[in-house]
Amino acid sequence: MANDLFNSFMTGPDETGRFGKFGGRFVSETLMPLILSLEDEYEKAKTDDSFWAEMNDLWTNYVGRPSPMYFAERLTAHLGGAQIYMKRDELNHTGAHKINNVLGQIILARRMGKTRIIAETGAGQHGVATATVCAKFGLKCVVYMGAHDVERQAPNVFRMRLLGAEVIPVTSGRGTLKDAMNDALRDWVTNVRDTFYCIGTVAGPHPYPAMVRDFQAIIGKEAKAQLEEQIGRLPDTLIAAIGGGSNAMGLFFPFLDDKEVEIIGVEAGGKGVNAKMEHCASLTGGRPGVLHGNRTYLLQDDDGQILEGFSISAGLDYPGIGPEHAWLHEIGRAKYVAITDAEALEAFQLCCEQEGIIPALEPSHALAHVMKIAPDLPKDHVICMNMCGRGDKDIFTVAKALGFEMNTGA
Repeated sequence: MANDLFNSFMTGPDETGRFGKFGGRFVSETLMPLILSLEDEYEKAKTDDSFWAEMNDLWTNYVGRPSPMYFAERLTAHLGGAQIYMKRDELNHTGAHKINNVLGQIILARRMGKTRIIAETGAGQHGVATATVCAKFGLKCVVYMGAHDVERQAPNVFRMRLLGAEVIPVTSGRGTLKDAMNDALRDWVTNVRDTFYCIGTVAGPHPYPAMVRDFQAIIGKEAKAQLEEQIGRLPDTLIAAIGGGSNAMGLFFPFLDDKEVEIIGVEAGGKGVNAKMEHCASLTGGRPGVLHGNRTYLLQDDDGQILEGFSISAGLDYPGIGPEHAWLHEIGRAKYVAITDAEALEAFQLCCEQEGIIPALEPSHALAHVMKIAPDLPKDHVICMNMCGRGDKDIFTVAKALGFEMNTGA
C-alpha cells in the first residue's frame, strides 16, 4: 500500500503551497517549470506503491530504520521529574536525520532524468547525506557550503569529498547556510536541464516544505508506534531543535492532530535574543518576510534586509524558519523557545556524562530545554526529544568553546 502519512493531518498546504499566510512559491520565471515538474512528480509518487516500496527498503536496509526510542534513565534520575525519551536518529547511516529526506528527493530526481544533484549545507550533515546517496546511485554531486562552516565543520567537508562530492566554499555574506542556499539557487537557475536541487530543510518554494516534511515524518510515525509499545500511550511533550526545522517537523507532524500532546520547538538563542541579533531565533526575535522562495519569519532590519544570525551550531545558523513552523506558531499549536550557546554547551556535556551519548550541537539545544522543564514536571510526565544528530562533527567547536586545546598534529 502507498504511504499513509497523507490521509488525515490538519496541516497540509493549500493549492498555492501556503500554510495560512506562510509558504508559497516566490521564484524566477526560469525556475517555475522545474518547480511545477517536481510538484507533479511528487504528487504521482505519493500514491505510487513502487516509490514507497523503494523508500521503505532503503530506509530499512541502507539507513538502518527504525531508529531506537531510548529511555534516558540516568538523565531522568539526575534531573528529577519527567521521564525523558530520546528518538535516536543520530544512529542513522551518516549520523543524522538528513538522509531520510535525501533518499526521497534523489529517487524523484532519478525518475525525472536528472543526473546532477546540488545541495546546500550548514553543519554538513545534509551535504554528507546528499553525497552519500549520490555515490550510491552514481550521480554527480555539488555541495555549496559557507566558508565559515567549511572551517568549523572540517570533518564533514572531508567526508563529502571522500564520497566524491565537489564542495564549493561560499564567501559571500558571513559564509554560512543562508549564503550557501543563495549560491545553490543561482546554480539551479543556470543549469536547469540536468540539475536537481536537493533542499535540506522544510523551507524553500512549494513543494519543498511539504515534501521534505513528508519524508521526515517517518521520525514521528515511528516515535508514535514505539511509545505506544513501550509506555502504552502518547507522550505528554515533544521537543526538537529548529534551524530550518526539518527534524522537528518530522517528529511533530504525525502528532499534530493529538491535541493532548504539547509541542515545543527550540531555536538557537546564540548569545541571547537581543537587539544586536546575535542569535538565530526567527520566531522569537524576527518577523514575517520572503526569503529563498517562501514567506516565513525572518531576522531582518526595518527595511526588510535579511540580517546575519549567530549560533555556535552551524546547523541552526539560519536567519529564517520553515513556513509550516511559522504557521504552527501563529495558530498556537506549537510553542517555540530559544536556547543560548552556553545552555546548549551545558546540555552537550551533561548528555555525554549521564548517558554516554555525544550529541550534535543541534539536539543539544533541545536537550537544554528539556533540562529546564523536566525537574518541575510530574514523574509520570513523558518527554520525547529528537536526538537528530551525533556530535563527532562538533568536537572541535565544543573543545574551542570550552577552552580545551586539541593538538591534531602527528
